[in-house]
Amino acid sequence: MADLTAVEARVLSAVDEARAVSRLRDLVAVPSVGGTAAECEVQHLVGDWLEELDCAVDRWPIDLAAVAMAPDAPGQEVERTEAWGVVGTAPAAEEGLPALVFSGHTDVVPPGDRARWPADPFDPRVAGGAVHGRGTCDMKAGVVAALAALAAVRTAGLRLARPVALHAVVGEEDGGLGAWATLRRGHHGEVCVIPEPTAGAVVTANAGALTFRLEVAGHAAHAAHRDRGVSAVVLFERVHAGLRAFEAERQQDADPRFGGAPYPYGINIGRVQAGDWASSVPDRLVADGRYGVRLDEDVATARAALEARLADICAADPWLAGHPVRLTWTGGAFASGTLPHGHPLLPAVQRAVADTGAGVPPERAIPAGSDLRLYAAAGVPTLHYGPGDLHLAHGPLERVPVDELVTAARAFALLTLRTCGVA
Repeated sequence: MADLTAVEARVLSAVDEARAVSRLRDLVAVPSVGGTAAECEVQHLVGDWLEELDCAVDRWPIDLAAVAMAPDAPGQEVERTEAWGVVGTAPAAEEGLPALVFSGHTDVVPPGDRARWPADPFDPRVAGGAVHGRGTCDMKAGVVAALAALAAVRTAGLRLARPVALHAVVGEEDGGLGAWATLRRGHHGEVCVIPEPTAGAVVTANAGALTFRLEVAGHAAHAAHRDRGVSAVVLFERVHAGLRAFEAERQQDADPRFGGAPYPYGINIGRVQAGDWASSVPDRLVADGRYGVRLDEDVATARAALEARLADICAADPWLAGHPVRLTWTGGAFASGTLPHGHPLLPAVQRAVADTGAGVPPERAIPAGSDLRLYAAAGVPTLHYGPGDLHLAHGPLERVPVDELVTAARAFALLTLRTCGVA
């Protein structure tokens, strides 16, 4: 650990591990799956905690009707009747634009088949030095690490020179509704750290991701005479093979920050539905998928590329040439995002992490969409650093090591002091 000032050492010693673990368990116990009432409940819980830290808290109901009409709003993949934004700004000697923002989402994906979990995914438990449960690493631990850093500054009796803010957002998992609404409300900052799980790295770029739907039309017939029909399932096999070839082409010359990831711009078919009777040749298939957007690739350009390749695939098949696959763009739309090259936020975060004794984190990019691109598009230089490993997110073994939670909290405390200053 590097030499720290007396003030920095005092703040680091004020990071409360037991309280951070308790707060994380409280957050995980709220089953804040996107589109459920608990997605609102968890936001109010974070708002209450921010008020306990003497933050000025802005809570507002997101106008979902206005979102539906806004041309730049991100798509949504779940139905919502209510959504809340929460921003807490710590007291500081100066008012004005926060010198630093932490932005974390509180929504989680569904747990899936609960029988595959070792325990109830929303009954968080501590075992093997980690907190287990849905949302632990993606990304409630990151939110708690930011809260713990603000609490440490307060416990140490310090007053910041310039403000630091925490944006608690919803809807990140299905497009970025909360971050978009928060920025639209006017909550910005000079720089932003999103404490998504980064497995000890600092992430300065993320690929984009678009959701799409394919509708394949065949010709129905009795299964006993399937040669008289045209199976939409068989047609989709040909389409899928063409998409796999297209996917392979798009991985060429990927940014080295992806660290050799095999599919930085992957194409995935996540849901397929076909036919309506076991003894009938299926005349319709619907497939929903996810399509990776390359770094610095315009979303419209990415869409046009898939549309063109799908047209070529159809043109090469006698049936599909006359009955082309219908492609529609649905749900979430994540553009790619990057921190400007050479921006001082990267070394500042690396130094803060290293000064906790954790070593200098490497710079990486990730093949997943995130809210980074919304802050970057709003002119706020942004990166990811947070506890946990993205490989465990969305799965039944999701967990976050307690030591990573504490390291992140300590790094965020140092970053806050160095970025905002002490009055």
